[in-house]
Amino acid sequence: MIRRVTSPALFRPPTYSHASVVEAGTRLAFLAGSVPLDADGRLVGPGDPVRQAERAIANLEEQLAAIGSDLAHVAVTDVYVVSADPAVLATVWTVIEASGLSTGPHSSTLLGVACLGYPGQLVEITATAVVPE
Repeated sequence: MIRRVTSPALFRPPTYSHASVVEAGTRLAFLAGSVPLDADGRLVGPGDPVRQAERAIANLEEQLAAIGSDLAHVAVTDVYVVSADPAVLATVWTVIEASGLSTGPHSSTLLGVACLGYPGQLVEITATAVVPE
């Protein structure tokens, strides 16, 4: 369903692919940002980007399950981290690598941003996934 491509002419990325190609006729899901909130809307892991990334991944898994998909079927993500420090971004990326998202590996962009939508929120993940038949 997903053909993952890494161009041999470019620097080989460690845990993601340059492109994810999905054939026409496949059902795609465009998921809203997965955020580090619990079922009651409370922020998980205040001040802790690792805990927030873990919760965002868990919430992404719930979003995917609700549509009949899973992390292995994610084609692309954008990972937003409130930080200008590359070490903090790398720490969050370690959580992404440890998740099922790296199985593909999916295509991804990791971004440091000034702020996100909820007070204290440090991590958010958007995704596009294939919904298997």
